[in-house]
Amino acid sequence: MGNQTAGHDGNNQEADIGAVIRNGKEVLFQAFNWESHKHDWWRNLEKKVPDMAKSGFTSAWLPPPSNSFASEGYLPQNLYSLNSAYGSEHLLKALLHKMKQHRVRAMADIVINHRVGTTRGHGGMYNRYDGIPLSWDERAVTSCTVSLFLQGNQSTGDNFHGVPNIDHSQHFVRKDITAWLQWLRYTIGFEDFRFDFARGYSAKYVKEYIEGAKPKFAVGEYWDSCNYNGSYLEYNQDNHRQRIINWIDGTGQLSAAFDFTTKGILQQEAVKGQLWRLRDSQGKAPGVIGWWPSRAVTFLDNHDTGSTQLALTSPLVASQQGYAYILTHPGIPTVFYDHFYDWGDSIHDQIVKLVSWV
Repeated sequence: MGNQTAGHDGNNQEADIGAVIRNGKEVLFQAFNWESHKHDWWRNLEKKVPDMAKSGFTSAWLPPPSNSFASEGYLPQNLYSLNSAYGSEHLLKALLHKMKQHRVRAMADIVINHRVGTTRGHGGMYNRYDGIPLSWDERAVTSCTVSLFLQGNQSTGDNFHGVPNIDHSQHFVRKDITAWLQWLRYTIGFEDFRFDFARGYSAKYVKEYIEGAKPKFAVGEYWDSCNYNGSYLEYNQDNHRQRIINWIDGTGQLSAAFDFTTKGILQQEAVKGQLWRLRDSQGKAPGVIGWWPSRAVTFLDNHDTGSTQLALTSPLVASQQGYAYILTHPGIPTVFYDHFYDWGDSIHDQIVKLVSWV
């Protein structure tokens, strides 16, 4: 299992991390879905802040705040422009102010694996960022980005196809990203960070960014497939959860990670009714929560797996059972907007009751 022992909670490790992880009372709320950009979102969320606070959520994960080539926010271009499809910078700041008043931390979705270029550079491709803040040249793009004739270094992670991937090995890139994160943290008012597509660049850079910007809480999306034998989900998912733990270790244990192992197992249990999957061979929970609960962020669905994308969604009954599971087990649970506000009073009230017990 490699460095699984580093994943065991202990006082020496807990002393190096923030109070948010130590307190054991965190409940996250994903405050958007894949279609939210169509619905005047910052204004919509501001109205819901008192209810979010009353329901017991300690941090609300917001969609990417920056200008983006795609309305959903995941193809960023001008990182310092906070006028997006979700609303204006003025409305975003009003939302963050309201959240701070109600003591719900705002989590920024940090999309720094890739960035859409503004102008053609070497090779005639859009691999330069002229005319906007963080005006990088071709060196800022990894050499493995397909067909862009690039001058950067080899990627330190997986490639996100179809768009220039950022070369985090470049010092000038890391310096600029750190400054931007500090601006989000201390000028704009985001307190927590969620690192999108964390497989795309080395975890050591996430460590550097956390140390530089000092969010109160950070979580990474290290998403890869569970272990399958053909179409059959294997009982033993130790290798899968170990990869997530290795990523957490790579961040200097400063970041938590979404527990995709638990998500995959709960998905299978919900469809097949295979309750025997909910305990590993040692009698522990079979996901990351079984090995390192204080760094494991559990969830049932998000904007990728659920919403209108339906990549790996959970049905209503399964979601009710699933929340009973993640809100009564170790780990840092996350509630999805659709389940809480769109699926009816029954599941909404059940979640509120379960959150009160956390």
